[in-house]
Amino acid sequence: MSRRRIGFWYRLAAVICKPPLLVLFRRDWQGMEHIPADGGFITAVNHNSYLDPLSYAHYQYNTGRVPRFLAKAGLFRSGFVGLMMRGTGQIPVYRETTDAANAFRAAVSAIDKGECVAFYPEGTLTRDPELWPMQGKTGAARVALLTKAPVIPVAQWGANDAMPPYAKEKKLRLFPRKTLRVKAGPPVDLSAFHGQEPTAEVLRAVTDVIMAAITEQLAGLRGEPAPAEPYDWRKAVARERRAAREAARAAQGAAAATAPAERAAAPEPAVGPQQARSTQQAQEDESK
Repeated sequence: MSRRRIGFWYRLAAVICKPPLLVLFRRDWQGMEHIPADGGFITAVNHNSYLDPLSYAHYQYNTGRVPRFLAKAGLFRSGFVGLMMRGTGQIPVYRETTDAANAFRAAVSAIDKGECVAFYPEGTLTRDPELWPMQGKTGAARVALLTKAPVIPVAQWGANDAMPPYAKEKKLRLFPRKTLRVKAGPPVDLSAFHGQEPTAEVLRAVTDVIMAAITEQLAGLRGEPAPAEPYDWRKAVARERRAAREAARAAQGAAAATAPAERAAAPEPAVGPQQARSTQQAQEDESK
């Protein structure tokens, strides 16, 4: 897709978004030569800030190959944002519904038409405490195997400094001026998986290869080694819940163990005059 086919809505989005990005941030863009000049392809991008879709879109726009994002369906219904999402040809994802598969069909169709489809394989902002890519979902792998299109790993860093993920206040931290770093790597070699049945195991293996390629690019941007294993959010949540249950059981056990001792050590309740008279009257009645 050449620049002359970018279209009105994407150009309008660029007119609105590029000036503040140029003024407020520095840029460190690497690996643009890995973005294919023609033909359909997939980009697989890490996600560590609410701001980084703009950072990545700016980078990709300047290559002349604009991306079509898979985005939550709710964004397409909200005023001007929804108008822009529809106008620029983004792909709605209807999660937890029977329409969820339509997003993948739309992605395959776009790639077959020679377009770029951008995936955030993590599906959400990374939960990794150090903001490394966590274990990905298999959507990008599924589309990659169906289309055999090139998969370009893209890493980004710096938007998280301006807008940290999961911060209590979602506000920009513009000063000192931040640098938005984006780096594309060479296509991921998935030839070993071509022709295989897309079983759950194969899709997981392909996803792991894609996420490893993204992490490798991010390690280069950050200048530090990546973790040996990607962060698994589900396992981490399961560990936290298990630890909470064990702590609750331990607290209950400690409370049960101390209760008899507390009862034994408790002083006899004081007997008031009225209660003493009642007790004396009961004893007299029993003696009659």
